[in-house]
Amino acid sequence: MELLGVLVTCLSCLLLLSLWKQSYAKRKLPPGPTPFPIVGNLLQINTKNISKSIGLVSKEYGPVFTLYFGTKPTVVLYGYEAVKEALIDLGEDFAGRVNSPLVDLYAKGTGIIFSNGELWKDTRRFTLTVLRNMGMGKKTIENRIQEEALCLVQELKKTNASPCNPSSLLFCVPCNVISSIMFQNRFDYNDPQFQTLVKHFQDSIRLFNTPWVQLYNTFPILHYLPGSHREMFKVFDDQMKFFSEKIQEHQVSLDTSNPRDFIDYFLIKMEKEQQDKRSQFNMHHLIITIWDVFDAGTQTTSSTLTFGLLLLMKYPEVAVKIQQEIERVIGRDRSPCMQDRSRMPYTDAVVHEIQRYIDLVPNNVPRSVTRDIKFRGYHIPKGTEILPSLTSVLYDDKEFPNPEKFDPGHFLDASGNFKKSDYFMPFSTGKRACVGEGLARMELFLVLTTILQHFTLKPLVDPKDIDPTPVDNAFVSVPPSYEMCFVPL
Repeated sequence: MELLGVLVTCLSCLLLLSLWKQSYAKRKLPPGPTPFPIVGNLLQINTKNISKSIGLVSKEYGPVFTLYFGTKPTVVLYGYEAVKEALIDLGEDFAGRVNSPLVDLYAKGTGIIFSNGELWKDTRRFTLTVLRNMGMGKKTIENRIQEEALCLVQELKKTNASPCNPSSLLFCVPCNVISSIMFQNRFDYNDPQFQTLVKHFQDSIRLFNTPWVQLYNTFPILHYLPGSHREMFKVFDDQMKFFSEKIQEHQVSLDTSNPRDFIDYFLIKMEKEQQDKRSQFNMHHLIITIWDVFDAGTQTTSSTLTFGLLLLMKYPEVAVKIQQEIERVIGRDRSPCMQDRSRMPYTDAVVHEIQRYIDLVPNNVPRSVTRDIKFRGYHIPKGTEILPSLTSVLYDDKEFPNPEKFDPGHFLDASGNFKKSDYFMPFSTGKRACVGEGLARMELFLVLTTILQHFTLKPLVDPKDIDPTPVDNAFVSVPPSYEMCFVPL
């Protein structure tokens, strides 16, 4: 009984401490719904559709408010003006990253996605330089994507217009493009090693969206219990092993005067800085950076393509208009190229509308403030997590009338010319905008036009019965599984 009394006393103290901390913090932070002890606002949020819950809260508390995920306060930015003011106008102050407890077990603050401070700046600068050296924004990368798109076409022809699930094949395209940048070579789609790599990345995004992993990131103490995080650890371990083996192969054949790929450039930098005790470019940092580039460069593009084909089957008149534009501008005898995009406003608008409509990363990758700041009259302490709602920008009904409707007209003017929008932020914006945005834009345009140049997309159900609603969008929007037929033209 004495032990029980001690436990009750300790839990009571923890509860009171939690209540006091939340009460003290709420006096300074933006307003928000009253959090419960320990769990915060988790019981008031639909973890399967966080963006929808955030939208409901914003109606009561406005564009800047505070939610508690557990005992941790998170300041939410809702709407274009608040997001722009924070991420662009005050970009340096909002350029911090909040580490995910699960990911940080492996990353330990390294890599490019979850690092902070000078390490993040140095890694981002280095990565952009290497990508440019390897042809980012130039014909070199474009040729790689064109070749990979044609490889995809050959694989799709092998289906003989029979029903197939396109998601794995679509994932292979950006995965092979990243592989050529990281490892110098692409893989055959049927290569067992490549299939395992693809499966691991697909499993990781599926697991990261599970409610249990979301809870784990709020309550890391769950580490000691069984759950889907254990499966996630196995996936991460296998990925780290694969990347380590690739690095070892490069170390054996490295020619410092002739770097072949990203790994070579990184190893050369490590060698140059090995006497500099301040340098953080080491083997662990290399592994995590490769991991980050693969993860960011494959998941988003492949999911967007998977959603895109589903939407084009649901709205076949849109696919027909794209094919008419392809016939007029490109024809059948050559591959699409990026120069074609300026002469294909409708296709360009469709690609943009797919990205806007699917809202792939609804709440951005969470950020943090890098110093104590005053924002719209509120005090936000250094390290406070920031959640910029990209949904609120991409679905702004003043910029995009009837935002719930898929309509390429959102990006066309009255004359049918392509119309840019500052509200188009699928890659986020500001200091932490996606490093691979240029690569992803090229892949989406070239792959979609190449597919439609060679195939008619045939659904297995009536188009009106196709439901493009994500099966999950806790962290990223996950497309539903479906089958379709690629009928050669």
